[in-house]
Parts: sequence; C-alpha cells; structure tokens
Amino acid sequence: MNFNGTFTQVIDELVQQVMPSLVIVRGHRYGAGAGIVWDVNGLILTNNHVVGRRTPIVILQNDGEYESRLLARDPDVDLALLSIDATNLTPLKPASVSPRVGEMVFAFGHPWGQRNTVTRGIVSALAFAQNRRGDTLPIVRSDVPLAPGNSGGPLVNASGEVIGINAMIIGGDQSVSIAASVANDFVRKALANSNVEGKSSQRTPQDVI
Repeated sequence: MNFNGTFTQVIDELVQQVMPSLVIVRGHRYGAGAGIVWDVNGLILTNNHVVGRRTPIVILQNDGEYESRLLARDPDVDLALLSIDATNLTPLKPASVSPRVGEMVFAFGHPWGQRNTVTRGIVSALAFAQNRRGDTLPIVRSDVPLAPGNSGGPLVNASGEVIGINAMIIGGDQSVSIAASVANDFVRKALANSNVEGKSSQRTPQDVI
C-alpha cells in the first residue's frame, strides 16, 4: 500500500473541495484578506478587521469581482457578513462536531498576497477568549502557519468542514481561529436583524451583539 500516494490524493481532494469557497476580500487600499462563501446566494463571511472602512471588493475563484454590501459587523468577535450579487456559489459546511486537540487541520487564504495558499498543522488547544463586552468566546489554537492575508479564511478539518475563521497569530508560532459555533451564531443573528434569507437588504449594516 502506497501510504504517501493515498495521503497526497486525500489532501488533493480536500483542496479541490474547499478552494471554490475561498474568496479574496479587498477592504483596504493596500493588501487584502480572505473570506468564505457562507451561502449559495452570495453571503460572504470574513473578519471585521479585513473589511476596514471601505466598501469591500470580493473576488471569486473565477476572478469575478463584486462590490459587496455590508450586512453586519461585530468588532468584539472580529466577524463581518457581506453580500454580493451572485448565485450558485459553493458554500463551505460548518463542522457538526467540535474539533479535538491533536486533530489535523488546514488553513486556506492568501498570505502575503500569495493567492490560494494551503497550510497544515494540528489543533494545539481548545480555549476561550474574553472580548471587551465581557463575553467568553470559544477559539481554536493551532500550529498552522498563518500570515497577513490569511485573516477571514477558513480553518477546516480533514473532511473539509469549517472549524474556525482564521483571525490572528500569537506568540509567533500559534494561530488563533474563531470557533465555527461563534460564526454560526453571528450569521444567524445578522440575518435575523436584516430580515433576509441568503441575500442582503438595503438597510443599514447591523452591529450584531
């Protein structure tokens, strides 16, 4: 049995599964971050710090560029929900179970402008962080290499399911991702506040708390 060949094939299939859901989010004049197709009809999830103060431009895998509308943002969980006028997109599926320490995970993004880059590591710890509101939020710490441009991209398990939203690096060698459960809750509240289902409204962006 060629273990290396089989492992390589599994990784290739994982990349092919996830990559259509990875987007570029250009929210600043210089540089860009990543985002995730969260809904087939144009919902894009990313980090709040990626969006900045400009109207974000979303670039799909087919190089299509879309001016987005900001549905919701929350600096205290560092998430933002965008909408673009696109349909038949390929959303990523959030994991139905929590990750485990030692589990192999993969980060997708555009570090230092290198588009569609994949890095690999393991879950180092399942921890909690407290934001400025005093909320205690679950995070995933891993040794997956991240760099500027990975923010807002997905951290996925070996099944290609989202377990976190890549957010920051701490201590030089530990990456922090916002747990998928936090992302799910953020999107649910954002859609409820905007009174939309999979598409944006013309209302003012909501601060989801």
